[in-house]
Amino acid sequence: MLAAAGVLIAVCLAVVQGASSPTRAVGGTVRPVAPSPEVRAMLADVSPSQLSKYDHALVGFKNRNTLSEQHNPNRGVGAARDYIFDQFKQIAATSDGRMTVRLQSFVQPKVPGDLPRAVRITNVVATLRGTQPGSADRMYVVSGHYDSRCTDVFDTKCLAPGADDDASGVSGVLEMARVMATRSFDSTIVFMAVAGEEQGLFGSEHFAAVARSQHLDIAGMLDNDIIGTANGDDAHSVRLFSEGIPTDVTPDELSLMQSVGGENDGPARQLARFVKDVAENDATGMKIDLIFRRDRFLRGGDQIPFLEHHYRSAVRFTEQRENFDHQHQDVRVENGVQFGDLPQFVDFPYLARVTRVNVVTLAALANGPAQPADVKIIATELTNSTTLRWKANTDPDFDHYEVVWRTTSAPLWEHSLSVGKRLHVTLPLSKDNFVFGVRAVDSDGNPSPVTFPVPVF
Repeated sequence: MLAAAGVLIAVCLAVVQGASSPTRAVGGTVRPVAPSPEVRAMLADVSPSQLSKYDHALVGFKNRNTLSEQHNPNRGVGAARDYIFDQFKQIAATSDGRMTVRLQSFVQPKVPGDLPRAVRITNVVATLRGTQPGSADRMYVVSGHYDSRCTDVFDTKCLAPGADDDASGVSGVLEMARVMATRSFDSTIVFMAVAGEEQGLFGSEHFAAVARSQHLDIAGMLDNDIIGTANGDDAHSVRLFSEGIPTDVTPDELSLMQSVGGENDGPARQLARFVKDVAENDATGMKIDLIFRRDRFLRGGDQIPFLEHHYRSAVRFTEQRENFDHQHQDVRVENGVQFGDLPQFVDFPYLARVTRVNVVTLAALANGPAQPADVKIIATELTNSTTLRWKANTDPDFDHYEVVWRTTSAPLWEHSLSVGKRLHVTLPLSKDNFVFGVRAVDSDGNPSPVTFPVPVF
């Protein structure tokens, strides 16, 4: 702590003595986080052939529409549910008792226009309990949806393979669970396959609502929906959607953003930046293409109910270029063009790379410390400096804090400064000219996502 204070004093002296650029005098450049040898070994375990096995098994149930059969062992949404449950149970058997598997069922009432009758919907949930006291109650959720559809969203008799939308996401989640179940993590990871997505995000809505009612600490959520192929675009990149202004923003928060900014710094946006920092490397072979919006035009995914239930750190992975001939289409050949969401159009090596992006992100989140809480930027007087303060981190392996900042027009964090275990800091940089944040770092060098400060006037 004394060393960090000394650095700050030296920086202030340099500025006073005429350093031409305070941004060059303060701190260093923010650099991507390199995966550890243990994480690299885990990523190497991700198997394209295993992903293909999962995907083809789900396609084999012919029609996984939420309204389809629930008790036929060979066809329908019930058969898919039972297959996923069985796969999770087999995976849990390798976890030394740390992973538990359950079915979360509920009856969704009729919804005019979306659901013609009441139907039982079931989420399949595998929970890998964290092993570090003081961190294990913090959760990170990753999901895909196992229901499928044809052109007519209510058609339960058609062939609805759903190989990419979204057997690819569910296969990825199963593979994440398989390679991570034998490893231990400080915090808890929830692997989930939800139903009812195509009819109205009903499965994820129920999970998020129940989690909120139980006050579960879900610190991050990754949705994987349509992640199976780049469709002729860059096969080594994936889109990551994140909102800036929170879905549940209050009038006071919105007024504050209009006054001093923050519209590009909601918790989901910070999680997206974190993903890029930890997952864009030679171990994944992937570029994370940050899309600064909540979701695509006319579409939505299972991250949205989490955002609506005040879990603000929720984002969505989707392949680079969707082929709409292979989504929500009856299987057919028309004018020589094959329509339908068939497994022949899924690129399993690409799906494996997207799965690795998720694995490295989950490992970094679950092994890293909690984000700094109650971060404030002091704006009680006119100054050309910036004062930040925050509450103490309680993780057992917490080591130090870092202040990060960027110019107001930059999309990513540019500079960082370690400040030890101090709970406040003053930097010789104008709060009017830069965007600031604070992150925690543990004894192994794992950072948390950044927390954006709230102004104090």
